[in-house]
Amino acid sequence: MTRDEALALVREYVKNDNLVKHMLAVEAAMRFYAEKFDEDVEKWAVTGLLHDFDWEIHPTLEEHPLAGEPILRQRGVPEDIIRAVMSHADHTGVPRQTRMEKALYACDEVTGLITAVALVRPSRSMLDLEPSSVKKKWKDKAFAAGANRDEIQKAAAEFGIELWEHVGNVITAMRRIAPELGLVGNI
Repeated sequence: MTRDEALALVREYVKNDNLVKHMLAVEAAMRFYAEKFDEDVEKWAVTGLLHDFDWEIHPTLEEHPLAGEPILRQRGVPEDIIRAVMSHADHTGVPRQTRMEKALYACDEVTGLITAVALVRPSRSMLDLEPSSVKKKWKDKAFAAGANRDEIQKAAAEFGIELWEHVGNVITAMRRIAPELGLVGNI
């Protein structure tokens, strides 16, 4: 599946612009790590882009991403991408085995926290965001309360990347597409 095909699938099922931006952020982070580990960049990027394509039509843990799996299969999405999408949610029971699956899990939740931190900065920008700013907000459990810090920590450990190095890597990845994310701010 090409990126254009994956993006068309996302646009077909997702109308919420913030959810699309989240998937673009995860795509960017997956692209970064595929480059870093000399993996299939397009496959990893498409996996990141598709991972939440069904959230609007299946917005419960009972449904997402389980009910989206047949749609992906009908559209000819490769099985390793489908498996990664299934494994990014603990409740599916699909264990993460490959580096790509572990990367997706590690990149998913952290992008939301990073976005939230960027949006409360005076600059409202990714371009001047540093891991230290995320670390300061990390301690405030009321800030971006939906970003599960335990899951973020667990995912980074499972992926084998130190947490704050991982945050820095994802920031770097998201900077590459700051305009698409609406996170250039006033810099």
